[in-house]
Formats: sequence, C-alpha cells, structure tokens
Amino acid sequence: MTSKDLASLASLFADETRAAFLLLDGRAWTAGELARHAGVEPSTASEHLGKLVAGGVLAEERQGRHRYVRLADAGTAQLVEDLAARVGPGGPDAPRNLRAASAAQAMARGRTCYDHFAGRLGITITEAMTGRGLLRQDTGFALTDQGLAWFEGLGLSLAPKGRRPVARGCLDWTERRLHLAGLAGSALCRHAMDTGWCVRIGSERAVKVTPAGERALEAALGIDAADLR
Repeated sequence: MTSKDLASLASLFADETRAAFLLLDGRAWTAGELARHAGVEPSTASEHLGKLVAGGVLAEERQGRHRYVRLADAGTAQLVEDLAARVGPGGPDAPRNLRAASAAQAMARGRTCYDHFAGRLGITITEAMTGRGLLRQDTGFALTDQGLAWFEGLGLSLAPKGRRPVARGCLDWTERRLHLAGLAGSALCRHAMDTGWCVRIGSERAVKVTPAGERALEAALGIDAADLR
C-alpha cells in the first residue's frame, strides 16, 4: 500500500453522509433506506454509495430491479468499529433531544457490531463466558475446549471460513472493553436472533433481549436478567 492508497481509503470515511452509511450491521440495505437514514436525497445517496462500492468498502448485490449494499466483509466492519472506538461516545454529536437520547441509550445497552453483539449486552455475554471458563482473555482471546463444547451443545458450527478467526476480541466503542467477535460471536448472535432470544428495535443496530432470552441466557451463562435490561 502506498501513501496515495491510504489517503484514498481515508477519504471514503471523511464525509458525514458516507460515515452514516458505514455504521451498518451485516444486513443488506437499499439506497432508499440509507438515504432516509442519513437524511439526504436519493440521488446524493447513490453518488456516495457508488464511491464506497468502488473503494471496496461496501459490496453491492442486485436482485431484479433492486440494488442492495452491505459492508464488504468482517475486516471492514472491524475497521469501522475500531475507528468508532477512537472517537468514543458523546462529543459534538451527543443526543440533542429525548428521541435521540433514547436511541443512543438503546444502542449502548445492546446492538450488533456487523454480525455479533456489542454494547453492554456484548460485554455481559463475553464476561459471563470468561467467568465460566468458556473463553480466555488472559493469553489472547480464544475459546477453551469447554467453550467449543458449549457451542457444539447449542448446535452451532464453528467450522473455519476463510481467514476469519474462531474468536476475536473487538473493542467496544461505548464500553471501552472487548466483546466477542469472530466466528463464535457471529454464530451466537445469529442463534440468539433465530431463536427469539433477542430482537431488533428501531431502524438502527439496536437489539434487546426478550423474556425468553433472559431465561435462556441465565440458564446457559448464569447472567442475571437485570444485567440485560
């Protein structure tokens, strides 16, 4: 990579509208949805999306007349989250009304970071797994044999996919601690959503734990329901 390449990549992030598009989860979004999210005209959104796709930050999918975009890969999602951790909460874009404050609180309580859990929910699950000997953080970030067996017990496969690690620590930008990412984080998040342990709320990445999820996480990891609300 040359300095020109690095500057070109950085320029993709150096626009508020494009930055709004990059704060996505792992789902696919239409240009219209992203335009409404960022508060811009569809033509403006299309122009910015074209730059992000051309720069390899977003991947484009077409189904019939519909065009969808998503974050290009887990590496891109990690880069966005790492940058967000550098910025941290608050600052000039701190919530300025009750609705914005409620949305910010929901995101801090629980959200998806690309395809795994983040916020207090992600940290709580990660710490519970560590406390039960399923995950080690003292010598890197890795599942133990007991942890691998725990995932197998849930019927979750952690078969390698490309170069993505089984477990990786991802710095949480609201909690400033590591939450579980990698194949294990993705599999657990997908399982929780598929089984109804967690549901999405609003149009952002925010999620909340359902009563069934509270019972399941208490049984599986000994997490107190009060720590999930």
